[in-house]
Amino acid sequence: MSDAERLNADGHAARLNQAALQRALHAQGEEWQNLVFERCPHLFADAAVFIDAIQLQLMRDMVAAVERVVKLPGWMSNEPAQQDCLGVFYGYDFHLNEQGAHLIEINTNAGGGFLSELLIDSQRDAGLPGKAVAVENLEPTFLAMFRNEWRLVRGDVPLKTVAIVDEQPEAQYLYPEFLLAKAMFQRAGIAAYITDPSELLARDDGLYLDGNKIDLVYNRLTDFSLQQHPALRQAYLDGRVVLTPSPAHYVRYADKRNLARLSDADGLHALGASKADIAVLQTGVPHTVEVRPEKEETLWSERKQWFFKPNTGYGSKGAYRGEKLTKRVFGEIMRSDYVAQKMAAPGERSVCVNDADEVVLKYDVRCYVYDGHIQLVAARLYQGQTTNFRTPGGGFATVCVVG
Repeated sequence: MSDAERLNADGHAARLNQAALQRALHAQGEEWQNLVFERCPHLFADAAVFIDAIQLQLMRDMVAAVERVVKLPGWMSNEPAQQDCLGVFYGYDFHLNEQGAHLIEINTNAGGGFLSELLIDSQRDAGLPGKAVAVENLEPTFLAMFRNEWRLVRGDVPLKTVAIVDEQPEAQYLYPEFLLAKAMFQRAGIAAYITDPSELLARDDGLYLDGNKIDLVYNRLTDFSLQQHPALRQAYLDGRVVLTPSPAHYVRYADKRNLARLSDADGLHALGASKADIAVLQTGVPHTVEVRPEKEETLWSERKQWFFKPNTGYGSKGAYRGEKLTKRVFGEIMRSDYVAQKMAAPGERSVCVNDADEVVLKYDVRCYVYDGHIQLVAARLYQGQTTNFRTPGGGFATVCVVG
């Protein structure tokens, strides 16, 4: 048993330093702290997750291979208009098991980066085994990322205003993270607002919120094409505002149909991908296929081997383990836009919840990536079919490399 496996199997290993986390939460203000406890009491896991250097390298290799492939001529045949920015907070989500590191999906508006930063900072002096996977000084790194997005489009003009945009933001589960982002911008002297897209007004000279011209929109919407928000979409297409991440970023990286392409060796070869990248992707991306009527009989008979995901889904909404499917739900999937991905078991971590019984939780690992570089790695501990932030002892967890 490796050091990482041994620590993950020990429910008492590297328990969360609750006192340190409480101090970090308190530093954000009493209102913010109460919001976290009331809305999302299982936001932070009770223990760290451990990986070894080989697993970390496998994830790095996978990220690098994907980044090279999606930039090949021919990867995008009908790409929407795109500004020159790169897209903030890409989330590469992995399941780690004895067979390796398996890329289960890519998200282009991945949540949790600011929350994971707070958690990692609170635990730096907690004596965790190994080393947390994150660059030093995460806040300056995040801030530089947004400034670079602005610079790539607008040049050396100062970034003055940012809008953090989501539908009914105060009702969102991760609203506390929006507040962390807002505070970061304000500390840097950048005016920041959290708003619903319906509050934005497109004028000839730009995008406005309550009379304030918005320079950059930090996009947290799950309407990835912005079809439901035409004013914001048109302002983006016309270049009246810098939008990150954008519909173009989503199409290039995060549409679930891309997983089928990334696991198709022949298709990758035809695109001009290198043999080395094809080998990495074949090993690390579970075989994925688009759900089509002609595959119905095969997919039903083999359903226990598959995980079904909507092409444009998010947050595990509409996703199903094949073994749990009824014939009725399977029929609905066949009439909808889905992909089927071969099952790749998540990792497991034993946790002692409230100093009581030891429970075994599943976990996935998220690499937060900007411009092809991993900024930090976090895990999400959970019970059930998918991550849910409703599991006692579960939530975001620090990832440490040992061995």
